[in-house]
This record gives sequence, C-alpha cells and structure tokens, in this order.
Amino acid sequence: MPAAPAARSLSLMSKTFFAVGALLAGLAVAAGAFGAHALQPRLTPERLNTYEIAVRYQLYHALGLLALAWGMERWPQAGLQLSAWLFIAGILIFGGTLYALALGAPRWLGAVTPLGGLCLIAGWVLAAWQLWRLD
Repeated sequence: MPAAPAARSLSLMSKTFFAVGALLAGLAVAAGAFGAHALQPRLTPERLNTYEIAVRYQLYHALGLLALAWGMERWPQAGLQLSAWLFIAGILIFGGTLYALALGAPRWLGAVTPLGGLCLIAGWVLAAWQLWRLD
C-alpha cells in the first residue's frame, strides 16, 4: 500500500497539551466515579458538593485544553501555549485545593483556591484575545 501524503506533523507542544488534556479528562471521570461510589457515604453534603465542583471544573478545563491543543495546530501563530499553561495551573490549583478541602484539609487552603480560578479565567480571556487579533 503506498504511503499516504505527508501530513503536517503536530508540534510537540500541541501533542503534549492534547495528551495532558486527555489524561486530566480521564482522571476527572475516575475522580467523579470515586466520589459517587466511595466518598458519598463518607462526606458531608457540603464537602461532597465541593468535591463535585472540583471534578466538574477539571473536566471542563481538560476539554478546553484539548481544544487549545487543536487550536495550536490550526492557528500556530496565535500564542495559545500560555493559555494552555494557565489551564493546567488552574486545574492543579483550583481543583487541587477543592479536592483537598473536601477531604478534610485545613480551611486556610481555601484562600489559595481563587488563584486557580484566576488562572482559568485568564486562560480563556487570553485565548480569546489571541484569536481575536489574528488576521
């Protein structure tokens, strides 16, 4: 069978961000299942709600990371890498602190959570700005 025409190769960064996004999405599904089956009988409704918010935002932004990875190939000059890094930082900080709080971490950790939220917001705003500026 003849070789297919040479396809444009994906950049290392877009492949990396796509892989990280896929991994984070899979982990969000696993965390959601763990919360529903193992944690529901053990956590207060308030802590379970906090846990579910972490899962939801992780999944949303993992999907956003997949979209950014695709966008990096579609619009390579757009500078979407910073948005992707902001999503990763936001998932780790926002989601990480919410998971920890739900599982009993000290309440002062909640003061860090908004920094993760700011990273997520900044990632979306920066992506929109980068794409808006394209010719």
